[in-house]
Amino acid sequence: MRFSQYLLPTLRETPAEAEVVSHKLMLRAGLIRKAAAGIYTFLPLGYRVVQKITRIVEEEMDRAGGQEVLMPIVQPAQIWQESGRWDVYGDEMFRLKDRHGRDFCLGPTHEEMITTLVKNEVRSYRDLPLLIYQIQNKYRDEIRPRFGVMRAREFIMKDLYSFDRDEEGMNSSYQIMYDAYSRVFRRCGLKFRAVEADSGAIGGDVSHEFVVLAETGEAVILYCNKCGYAANAEKAEAALPPPEEVAPGKLEKVFTPGYTTVPEVAEFLSVPTAKLIKTLFYTVHDELVAVLLRGDDEVNEIKLGNFFNAPYRLAGPEEVKERLGLTVGYVGPVGLPSGTKLRVLADLRVQQMVNAVCGANEDEYHLVNVNPGRDFTVDTYLDLRLVRAGDICRHCGEPLAETRGIEVGHIFKLGTKYSSAL
Repeated sequence: MRFSQYLLPTLRETPAEAEVVSHKLMLRAGLIRKAAAGIYTFLPLGYRVVQKITRIVEEEMDRAGGQEVLMPIVQPAQIWQESGRWDVYGDEMFRLKDRHGRDFCLGPTHEEMITTLVKNEVRSYRDLPLLIYQIQNKYRDEIRPRFGVMRAREFIMKDLYSFDRDEEGMNSSYQIMYDAYSRVFRRCGLKFRAVEADSGAIGGDVSHEFVVLAETGEAVILYCNKCGYAANAEKAEAALPPPEEVAPGKLEKVFTPGYTTVPEVAEFLSVPTAKLIKTLFYTVHDELVAVLLRGDDEVNEIKLGNFFNAPYRLAGPEEVKERLGLTVGYVGPVGLPSGTKLRVLADLRVQQMVNAVCGANEDEYHLVNVNPGRDFTVDTYLDLRLVRAGDICRHCGEPLAETRGIEVGHIFKLGTKYSSAL
């Protein structure tokens, strides 16, 4: 085709919607055009790029022993209900009803569909292992689509599923895919890193994300330059600091008029924020749960959600006041109201604190020289914090560094999560 006939509508000016360089260039170069928030048309040149990438992916999947299929986008609700994920996916799933009132969804992923297919068609363990993949559109109703095709509501994804005789076979398939993904990204000329990751709604106990290193990426990566440990912020863990070798002091109540935030209280009492215990309240199945962290830490919502394994939300100040009679900003774990059904969770670093500061459960007052075990009890200690740069690697003791990246691939060890349910 002559260039004069080619549909290549370039732009002189960058559209206001474009936030990152890649999005700006794709629009200006005539690769894509926006149809709606998170939904794009690939124009001829853009689609040629997609086809070239697709060929690389297909070649590496075939080399790894994969067999390509094409599964439906529209999936019946029944198989999602059987797996237990119909409710777990929440508002991110596009749901619809047919003219007979039956529930369906636009597939955000295809674990249920492929497991049902294999259950009905594979008759013997002798047919295993089996690697089946597809390249298909996926649909997820992102609450905030952005960065062009990087976080879209409709996107093209390669998904491969392995069916193995035993755990040893699963581990072998996992390594085969780890190597295949690495070859794909190297052939695409990408600077990437494979990192430990949380499995999210997909499930499984072990997973790795493949992340392209880029400052525009949404993924935060913690890594160790000495031993090679790397994980995304959702999954990352760090070594605990050594406990303080200080004698516990006498518990005292001090007047802190109008000081309700961690920085304000720390400055008023001339202590570091790491000496404070902050208390957050979450609602799980209408149960109120107290969560304790060191004042300089932030809660890792993914770790917390994995522990609850149920929908949860942060309780607001009004709800805390109504249910406990306490004012947020002066709340602490010492002397919580009796007679309330209240579980107390705490991050592991709280357990090591000595002579800490926390709210006195009385307006305008805080407690000093607070010590876990002596002054309050915790139902469960667990890792609940977001790891950050400078924390100590739990494998080799060196400080962790931080970078950003874009997730381009994810592999999971699902075990029997779907085969048992379906």
